[in-house]
Amino acid sequence: MAKAVKKKSILSKEHYNFLEEYVNNASPTGFETSGQKLWMNWLKPYVDEFFTDSYGTAVGVINPQAPFKVVIEAHADEISWFVNYISPEGLLYLKRNGGVDHQIAPSMRVNIHGKKGMVKAVFGWPAIHTRIGNAETKEPTPKVDNLFLDCGARSKKEVEALGIHIGAVATYEDGYEELANGHLVARAFDNRIGGFMIAQVARMLKENKKKLPFALYVVNAVQEEIGLRGAEMIARRIKPNVAIITDVTHDSSTPMINKIVEGECVCGKGPSLCYGPAVHNKLLDYVQKSADKNKIPYQLRAVSRSTGTDTDSFAYANDGCPSVLISIPLRYMHTTVEMIHKDDIENTVKLMYESLLTLTPKTNLSYFD
Repeated sequence: MAKAVKKKSILSKEHYNFLEEYVNNASPTGFETSGQKLWMNWLKPYVDEFFTDSYGTAVGVINPQAPFKVVIEAHADEISWFVNYISPEGLLYLKRNGGVDHQIAPSMRVNIHGKKGMVKAVFGWPAIHTRIGNAETKEPTPKVDNLFLDCGARSKKEVEALGIHIGAVATYEDGYEELANGHLVARAFDNRIGGFMIAQVARMLKENKKKLPFALYVVNAVQEEIGLRGAEMIARRIKPNVAIITDVTHDSSTPMINKIVEGECVCGKGPSLCYGPAVHNKLLDYVQKSADKNKIPYQLRAVSRSTGTDTDSFAYANDGCPSVLISIPLRYMHTTVEMIHKDDIENTVKLMYESLLTLTPKTNLSYFD
């Protein structure tokens, strides 16, 4: 029997070192600047120019003079908490910033980003000895209005002396780690992994000396987690002819997820391509054919109304923009242990790259030709 030949990885240890640095850097919704600076600095050798907008979306452009415009896009922000009330005892009560999951919060460590720098704190929670109920009393469950942060201060004055203020954001502390069999885990792969992947596409185009017959806009948009706001703004500014969006989607192979509702998707089996009203059918067919031609594995799913991703903002911007969504399977979304697979990272990068190489301004995306 012939020995299987392992394909050479398109991503090196150096590339994964950047991913670790990028995902460990906090980038909460509305406060993405430090992460954007890291991303732009890494991407700089591979694009011709940059521009940013008023709210922090960052865009690297390749071949900027070309009239036909193609976007590859991810979002830069992560879920977090806002400090909403400081009690006389020095405890901090919160509001959500994006779809942060209150059920995972008790006993978590966080970093509060205050005016004097970062302050460490924890989500306090009563010890099990003190919360055991009886026949009439049930144990308390985590809710936004009973969760609080303890930073070690014992008065409101001590809290304020640390530079913590109403509106300061708090992000979970947990960071990047590699697990067995090619799995990676981190706090904010949703969607820092997307920003990483589109940057790798730009790198490959440059290193392989590929000349595109269009302008490529590598877009890392802000404020997706609170309503796709960054994508909405930048789509109106760029006015692209085609948009390829990348985000995460649910691995449905773990317990307590209904495949009848969520569809079937598994980490390690390739990127997920989405059918739905905002996804342009001819562009989706073009991407599928690119995957088939290049022997890139992929999975399929469907959405009923919206994709819930920046695809929706690009698709319906201006006069309409043919848009497609390429998602990477992820376990445990919006927790501190979001999990992805290296094979899916590489295959998603390959699929975007190969799709761009054969796309031209003359690619027929009309439904009526």
